[in-house]
Amino acid sequence: MGGRTRKVEKGVLGGGSGGLLSGSDCGSLNVPAGPVFYPSEEEFKDTLKYIYKIRPEAEPYGICKIVPPASWKPPFALDMDSFTFGTKTQSIHQLQARCAPCDPKTFRLEYNQFLEEHCGKKARKRIVFEGQDLDLCKLFNAVKRFGGYDNVAKMKKWVDVFRFIRPGVKISACSKHVLAQLYLEHLIDYEEYYCQLNKGKGKSGKRGFHGSKKCEPLVEASGFKRRRKNKEGDRVEIQKVEDKEHDQICEQCKSGFHGDVMLLCDRCDKGWHTYCLSPPLKTIPSGNWYCLECLNSEKDSFGFVPGKQFSIETFRRVAERVKKKWFGSTATSWVQVEKKFWEIVDGSVGEVEVMYGSDLDTSAYGSGFPRQIDQRPPSVDIDVWNEYCGSPWNLNNLPRLQGSMLRTVHQNIAGVMVPWLYLGMIFSAFCWHFEDHCFYSMNYHHWGEPKCWYSVPGNEAHAFEKVMRDSLPDLFEAQPDLLFQLVTMLNPSVLIEKGVPVYSIIQEPGNFVITFPRSYHGGFNLGLNCAEAVNFAPADWLPHGGFGAELYRLYHRVPVLSHEELLCVVAKSEFDNGVSPYLKEELLRIYNNERTWRERLWKNGITRSSRMTPRAQPDYVGTEEDPMCIICQQLLYLSAVSCNCRPSTFVCLEHWEHLCECKPSKLRLQYRHTLAELTGLLHEADKFYLVEAAEDSHLKRTASSEKQSVLTKKVKGGHATHLQLAEEWILRSCKILDHPYSSQAYVSAIEEAEQFLWGGSEMDLVREMHTSLVQARKWAKSVRTCVSKLKTWSKKSDLEKVQMNHVNELLKFNTLPCNEPRHIQLKEYKEEADMLIQEINSALALWSEFSLDDLEILYMKAVDLPIHTKETEQLNLKLSAVKVWVDNVRNCFCQKVHSSVQMDMLYKLQAEISGKQLQLPEADRLNDLIRQVESCRSRCIQILKDFDSLKEIEQFLGEWDDFTVNVPELELLRNYYSDTISWMSRFDHVLMNVQEREDQRNLVDELACIQKDGLLLKIRVDEWPRVELELNKARSRVKALEALHGKMSMDFVQQLMSEATRLQIEKEKLFVDMSQRLAGAVRWEEKAQELFATKAPMSEFEDILRAYEEMGIIPPSLPEVKLALSTAKQWLSKCKPFLLQGSSSFPVSDSCLQVGVLKELVLESVNLKVYLQECSLLEKVLKKAIEWEQEASSLLQDAENLWLVNIVGEGTASSLKPRLEHHVHSIENAVAAGVSLDLKLNMVPKLQDACSMLKWCIRIISFSFVVPTYKEVELMLEDADNLPGTYKSSALWTSLFDGLQWLWKSIHILDPNNHQQFEVSDVNKHILLSEDLHISFPLIIGCLQDAVQNHNLWLKQVLLFLGLSLGDRSWDSLLQLKERGTLNAFSCVELQKVLLEFEKAQKWKERCVELVKPLIGEENPPLNALTQLKNALERSLEVFNHHETGESINLCLCCIKATDDLDLLTCSICKDCFHLHCTKTLLEDAVSFVCQYCDFVNSDNIPRGGCSMLRSGKKPIALNELKVLLCDANNLCLRTEEWEILDQIVAKAHDSIARAMEIVNSALSYTSQDLDVVKQKLCIALKATNVSGICDDEADLKFEMALARNSWKIRADKFLRSSEKPTLQQIQHHLHEGLVMKIPPEDYFTEKLTEIRDLGSQWTDTAKQVSADGGVLGLDRVFALIFDGESLPVSCVKELKLLKDRSMLYCICRRPYGQRAMIACDKCDEWYHFDCVKISSPPKFYICPACNPCPDGDMPPSVPAALDRCSAEEPHTPLRRSEMRRNSSKKIGAEMEMSKKQMDYSKFERLLWTQRKPFRRAARKRSQLERLSPFFYVQDK
Repeated sequence: MGGRTRKVEKGVLGGGSGGLLSGSDCGSLNVPAGPVFYPSEEEFKDTLKYIYKIRPEAEPYGICKIVPPASWKPPFALDMDSFTFGTKTQSIHQLQARCAPCDPKTFRLEYNQFLEEHCGKKARKRIVFEGQDLDLCKLFNAVKRFGGYDNVAKMKKWVDVFRFIRPGVKISACSKHVLAQLYLEHLIDYEEYYCQLNKGKGKSGKRGFHGSKKCEPLVEASGFKRRRKNKEGDRVEIQKVEDKEHDQICEQCKSGFHGDVMLLCDRCDKGWHTYCLSPPLKTIPSGNWYCLECLNSEKDSFGFVPGKQFSIETFRRVAERVKKKWFGSTATSWVQVEKKFWEIVDGSVGEVEVMYGSDLDTSAYGSGFPRQIDQRPPSVDIDVWNEYCGSPWNLNNLPRLQGSMLRTVHQNIAGVMVPWLYLGMIFSAFCWHFEDHCFYSMNYHHWGEPKCWYSVPGNEAHAFEKVMRDSLPDLFEAQPDLLFQLVTMLNPSVLIEKGVPVYSIIQEPGNFVITFPRSYHGGFNLGLNCAEAVNFAPADWLPHGGFGAELYRLYHRVPVLSHEELLCVVAKSEFDNGVSPYLKEELLRIYNNERTWRERLWKNGITRSSRMTPRAQPDYVGTEEDPMCIICQQLLYLSAVSCNCRPSTFVCLEHWEHLCECKPSKLRLQYRHTLAELTGLLHEADKFYLVEAAEDSHLKRTASSEKQSVLTKKVKGGHATHLQLAEEWILRSCKILDHPYSSQAYVSAIEEAEQFLWGGSEMDLVREMHTSLVQARKWAKSVRTCVSKLKTWSKKSDLEKVQMNHVNELLKFNTLPCNEPRHIQLKEYKEEADMLIQEINSALALWSEFSLDDLEILYMKAVDLPIHTKETEQLNLKLSAVKVWVDNVRNCFCQKVHSSVQMDMLYKLQAEISGKQLQLPEADRLNDLIRQVESCRSRCIQILKDFDSLKEIEQFLGEWDDFTVNVPELELLRNYYSDTISWMSRFDHVLMNVQEREDQRNLVDELACIQKDGLLLKIRVDEWPRVELELNKARSRVKALEALHGKMSMDFVQQLMSEATRLQIEKEKLFVDMSQRLAGAVRWEEKAQELFATKAPMSEFEDILRAYEEMGIIPPSLPEVKLALSTAKQWLSKCKPFLLQGSSSFPVSDSCLQVGVLKELVLESVNLKVYLQECSLLEKVLKKAIEWEQEASSLLQDAENLWLVNIVGEGTASSLKPRLEHHVHSIENAVAAGVSLDLKLNMVPKLQDACSMLKWCIRIISFSFVVPTYKEVELMLEDADNLPGTYKSSALWTSLFDGLQWLWKSIHILDPNNHQQFEVSDVNKHILLSEDLHISFPLIIGCLQDAVQNHNLWLKQVLLFLGLSLGDRSWDSLLQLKERGTLNAFSCVELQKVLLEFEKAQKWKERCVELVKPLIGEENPPLNALTQLKNALERSLEVFNHHETGESINLCLCCIKATDDLDLLTCSICKDCFHLHCTKTLLEDAVSFVCQYCDFVNSDNIPRGGCSMLRSGKKPIALNELKVLLCDANNLCLRTEEWEILDQIVAKAHDSIARAMEIVNSALSYTSQDLDVVKQKLCIALKATNVSGICDDEADLKFEMALARNSWKIRADKFLRSSEKPTLQQIQHHLHEGLVMKIPPEDYFTEKLTEIRDLGSQWTDTAKQVSADGGVLGLDRVFALIFDGESLPVSCVKELKLLKDRSMLYCICRRPYGQRAMIACDKCDEWYHFDCVKISSPPKFYICPACNPCPDGDMPPSVPAALDRCSAEEPHTPLRRSEMRRNSSKKIGAEMEMSKKQMDYSKFERLLWTQRKPFRRAARKRSQLERLSPFFYVQDK
């Protein structure tokens, strides 16, 4: 049993599944089942060991189920009544079938731009579909989801598209076609443009979300702007970069640096670095680019929104309502639930929302498993609770088990370290995902209905992701990290179809489910349940964890924890041998990565480095927060890069270039471990791992690879290795230590060492020398600081003294750390302090020989020393103690207040005299005072021992009243005296007017308190006996008051009067009243005893109870009187129903009275103590009931005799029936009499059962004389099941029931609908069975015999039909046989054959009808339609024949009818005739009429529908379908007319297609210039093909290609003949189309267009070079080049404009625009070179000499305007291309007007015209000028 696997069992799922039945293993989706394991008790003890054991078998599935042993039954720890939880609302219908969260505004922006640029039109403001506005954005994304328009049309997916854009609305039949037409009209061209834009980008898409692009856009940098070029060569502005201010801030890293890779959204103008996007872009995307915020509409974004708070009971009710809504109250299999779930997800059912209590943190809500911190339920045994609290299968313990890599994690990460709780209902889902960091996960099912899991193995993760992206392209384009969001499902059947393995698991209560690393999994709940899940990580997880960390880095997502920190902490801790291989592999990976990047940073100039702050708790993960890379969001545990310009910002080593724009030398590498320390961790990880010698040597080679690799860097004079630079540094450092200390030299050397400290073991000497330098520098600085403090210290200053310990610490070295001269001065200060210390030690040793003044002088000398010593502190402490003692003694003698001096203080001061070792006068006075204290104490102790009289104590206290010392014994005696006086005064006050007080209860309390306090007195008093007497009297009065105000027993009152007599208070008024009441109670007791003796009536008992109410004492007989009266009343209430029988006041519902109860009541009446008249009446009722039961018993005995009748023949049936009817009448009368008694009589049901049985027998006997219906017999059988079973064993019932069953089967056989269920032999056997019956049914037997005879007659007809030949068999004969056989024949081979042949023939006819689609209402639809098709093929062949002979056709090719009427039109090209009404042409236009076929062939643009647009009428029939239909006709048992015609149709169709293909092949091979020959032939083939009504896919495809080539040649001929020159791009695009069509290179038009393209390309390349040469080429040659360009057969407007701009001259040197710096005049706007006008830097304002002949004059009026133009502006986002085009449109218009004016001039004059100085050209903005030219007018501020 241990560890075995087994597939999911069939049967009912356990654990409270609520009627949910299990289905097959694979379910409705045919998903293979995952493995199931059954561990033994021994295997179940170690969780991780068992998982490691099953991993090789389970991991290929990605998931497995573990069924614990039967003994595993953990208690559910949560309180089901009080537990509440939050939920999330899940829209199940949108988990897959939802549109991407697109933003309509962004889509509209790009769509409008496309229409304007590529279609030359504007978008319509509103498009209406079914009365509502149509969202083109949603429609476009929906079609894109299903593969584009072609795939949607081919796969007929318009219903699914409609469901996306109008969810929950039913689609009509015509809506699909309308929606397709709207897409064709508005979006098909945009789809082609969109696909071309994304073509060749692979997975990257338009915006490069998933990878790099193959072709990077050309990027050029000039001046202060960065631009990019798109594929067409247009410049697109990216970002403007200025020196001091940033135009744009990245929304991710909040940095304005690196503007050259800043992408600006073409809608919101926000910026992102390409490397900050998630995932990052490696290249700049072409075309417009929109951020994810603009692409995704917030209102359309999909997620699970928070729902309501629920208790478990409320949630259960909601779950039951949801389940009942979908499946009703019947039991449902999980296969049905699964099927319905995926129908909902696919969007074919409707909108479904459910609640899911998911991701509930157990640290806040509580866990389902027992925990020590939780309160144990009383129903759970403490041993069981403790057992499961510590179980390794308890999910709260799993992450921290021995062997788990997560046991070092410090923080409680929800879901990872702390389990999550899940409460689900039916359909609530957990979507496709894998765990954070690729962890393992374990899920335990606590209770409820099952969960359904699906899993994809980890090794198929890439295939899974590819299928997801291919199936949901729009969602992934809008949200590249969609799989991280856990909101998307995809049907497993889709994955299986695409070759991705998927496995399923059904998890039942008590089962564990484990998912393995990187395995995608998802699923849903089959009903209400509760589960709990947590992550865990055994050793084999480590490589997967590394992959997960890389995935977080790729997608720029914040990780849950630092994988690097986890590895390092685990390596430092104790671990098992099994961890070593995995740990070593991961450590080696991060070591190589760290080493590579640190070396790369060093090569790039980052030499500054420092260690990170060490951890306070390095043995745990996550104790402190690590910095985070601002680019990739990863935790930087091992290393980071920082810069002083952004102090709180860090990046990882990989993104160091993106931190800022500072030089690499300004950056700093921060590291936690050196490479040598990481190597040590590698060795530490390998110490427990036993490997072969070769592997061990490999590890050593790997760990020391930093020694073998050569890390070089370019330095002055050549190259040097890292190690060489380190050795040179060591030599320089040794010299620094020898020279006198220089702070600058030490700092420089320490900073230089930073580039070596992070290295491997080869840098150990560097680290040692670095440590020496740091310690030496620290020592030298300390010496200098110490000497400076000693010199500057004085008493008046606030400076602290230098500690002697610090001085000793600095001078303890035998060999000084460095050469610091000031340490000699420090030695001198130390010697002075040592001399003073000797003096102080001498004074402390000979303390008694010194006076107090001498000691104070020595202390003042120590205070003046700048060094603080501990001996000075000792002297101060001892001297201060003496002064304090003297002050304390003097203070004691100065006190005058009573008891103000404490006795302990005196003894303490006396004890301190010996320790002072000084002679002081205060000591004698202190001893005298202590002697007085001891005398007082001895007297007080004696008094307290004997306790004298109160007067003696009072006299003693008066003698010591003024003593100032506080003696405890004296104070105690005073307190005793005070308490005694107070007690006596209280007692006297209470005794005042004691008898007159009304509050006697309070008096008792006061006296009791006084008595209690008196026991505590220490002094004797005389009033003590009197207290007890007064207390007893008060208690008696309280009892008397209670008796008067309440009711007490007679015994209590008598005892109270005796007590009053004893205390001599019986004559008080209170006790006199009490004695009167007692006398009345005695009289009442005597009366009660008299009633019991005489058994009096009930009225007398009631009178005596009323007399008791006025009496205040409870007599002894009162309970007995009440009991007798209540018993009598209860007996009367029980008798009331029996006594009121038959009266109107008796309720009908109470008529079922028990006879046994009546007998019991009669017996109870004997024991009553009260006389009642009803007893005799009840005895009469009982007598009537007994008499009826005797009569009923007699009737039942007679019925028993009737059941013994066994044989019922035809003769006895008539005689038995009257006997049965007579007995039924007698029983019914007896039942009526019994019911009239209104008693529940047991004989009544028996009589009723016997009556119903006799009636049933009478009805069965009546069937012998009539033929009953099937419903009557079936009703009798149902009644037989409901009859009582008492009489079913009798002979009569058995005989009748057997006859009824035979009768039921006979009627079932006679029904024509059931004939096929029986054979003739079965019917004959059934007739024979009637002979064995005890009852006869002659009419039914005759019917059965007639049915057998009809069957035999039909068989003869069948055999006759089958004997005929195929030609003689008709369809009508077969139809007649089928109808008669259905009515008369029983089951036989002949019937099956007839039905089969009929079904085959009928299906063939239906297929024929479906294929040819005849008109509705025809007499023989398929035959007529086939005949019409044959005639069409004959006319098609006539078209070929007439054109071969040159004859015209006398048929209208539009309607295929004769042209004998007068309304005819003749085509001016092909000369064929057409009806006027068929062409829809006006009569006045008939002169130049061209038929649609000639117009189509001569067109240069073929419509999207191709030649199918010319077909009228119904859709043509595929030839292959006709062939299949003809082949299937050979399997029929008869030959129909349709068969023969179909054979002729196929032959003629082959002939027609063959002749058309001859024309097509000729057209495809044609390469000459004359196109009329090809057009004529194609027109013939087109007419014949459309007339035939037959199509062939292969032939049609070839025909379409021929038509497309003809159209291409027509467009090419237009290019060559047109007066308007085509552009080079048009020629190139047309040649590319020809290449796609495979037009041969030797074709005439291909050769001509290629020649023109090459000529134009050569000229444009030359023009571009000349336009950028800066004036190198002379103007005459430029003019010649312009003339050549204008003479080209292609249009090169752009290049001509560049050349004309190039020919424009500027400045006084009359040179064209080039790379030299220029400035514009603020008045005339003429441009001048800086060097030509002798300006070195741009001034703020500039006026040229031509505009300012007097430079010393006033500022021209244009200067203030220039001031405004040059004012500082805020940085702004660079213009997009669309804005640049709008801004440049005016300039283009002006240039066009200019070009019109130049048309009247010669070429040379036009060139001169362009050189003239333009009037008031717009001046460009310039930066602020700093200096002025001495030769031109310049105005300062």
